[in-house]
Amino acid sequence: MLKNILNDLKLDIKPKDYLIVGCSAGPDSMALLHYLKNNTTNNIVCAHINHNVRKESKEEELYLKEYCNNNNIIFESMLIEKYKENNFENEARKKRYAFYKKILRKYNSKYLFLAHHGDDLIETILMKIIRGSNLEGYAGIKEISHPDNYYIIRPLLKYTKEDLINYNKQNNIKYYIDTTNNNIEYTRNRIRKNILPLLKEENTDIHKMFLKYSNTLQEYNNYINKETEKIIKRNYKNNNLDIDKIKKLDNFLIKNVIYKLLTKIYNNETDIIKEKNIIDIINIINSTKPNIFINLPKNIICIKEYNKLYFKTNVCNKNKYKIEFNNIIETNEYIIKKIDNTEENGNNICRLNSKKISLPLYITNREDGDYIEVLGLNGKQKIKDIFINNKIPKNKRDNYPILKDSDNNILWIPNIKKSKFNTKKNELCDIILKYCEKEENNE
Repeated sequence: MLKNILNDLKLDIKPKDYLIVGCSAGPDSMALLHYLKNNTTNNIVCAHINHNVRKESKEEELYLKEYCNNNNIIFESMLIEKYKENNFENEARKKRYAFYKKILRKYNSKYLFLAHHGDDLIETILMKIIRGSNLEGYAGIKEISHPDNYYIIRPLLKYTKEDLINYNKQNNIKYYIDTTNNNIEYTRNRIRKNILPLLKEENTDIHKMFLKYSNTLQEYNNYINKETEKIIKRNYKNNNLDIDKIKKLDNFLIKNVIYKLLTKIYNNETDIIKEKNIIDIINIINSTKPNIFINLPKNIICIKEYNKLYFKTNVCNKNKYKIEFNNIIETNEYIIKKIDNTEENGNNICRLNSKKISLPLYITNREDGDYIEVLGLNGKQKIKDIFINNKIPKNKRDNYPILKDSDNNILWIPNIKKSKFNTKKNELCDIILKYCEKEENNE
């Protein structure tokens, strides 16, 4: 039972290295903590997080602290006093790993041990299949991963929950059961309760089959990652992706290139990246329109300009963007394009004399205090007031497109107001712009 679990890891762990063990006082992590203490000569550090969501949490922390004191294990703990995000699991995970990194640095360690087991692997893979993922996601939990400058090691994937409970019984190890694991509101718990037992009826070693499946997918994914990195190195320079070259690739590789770029942009927070984001980016790559941009999560904009694609981080909480206007800009809601001539003269048309403004032009969104000097009026109007008067929905105001010149003068609020910089229909102008809402556009 749990024999030689470190032998296959192929890591250069020296006898006196500090090993950090994430431990909750549950059966899985208590088994791992006990095993490492009694089967290695390493310095063991127990890293415990009190999530502060159950009344038993304090009792578990005190027990674990006493256990470590009695077994010559270094004990480190953190209390999460409050949560700010709506997604509890995501926020708890971020806080947990931030704590682990802190402890790794404190003890100058490269090795974080976690007690995920074979049942966890099955549940994770099934969840990924149900929700949709990519090749790496479908592989589930890795036995060894190497983020940043340390290793995350999960040496128990060959064992089941039952194996670990039996190990604890044989070694008289006390542990606590988290009662929230019985809450079937969570997908993982429903899989654990309803699906996992059926799989084990078909094959008692089903966890080993899933581990083989996981390792196979990871081998494929490692190869594809290497090829993807080569493609990115050749075609992504100075934050610009060469669209002409990327479009020649197989669609599968294009998806992987985009996913890999997004993982770098989002600092490996892959939960942020949705399949829709990748599809949207592929759509603008394949679009015949030369200038398009789309909004991505966390204030990131993906911009296509002719044969290049790049990503830009917004600088404020209102999805601030500023994009140079070159003949046409298209989003999923509207098109603003330069035209040769028109008889139209409504607020959807902007006529400008380039000698009376500062080029280049920019499409941007409003900032606090922005105003426009309205055509035909001797005075200024705040953009905020104009939006209210024109009944622009509140959720659209912060991202509504505004045309500015290089001196930050507001030239036009498309489809709403023209500025004093607009020329009249019969006056000299060399720039004519037209605004079309997407549903009204028949191109």
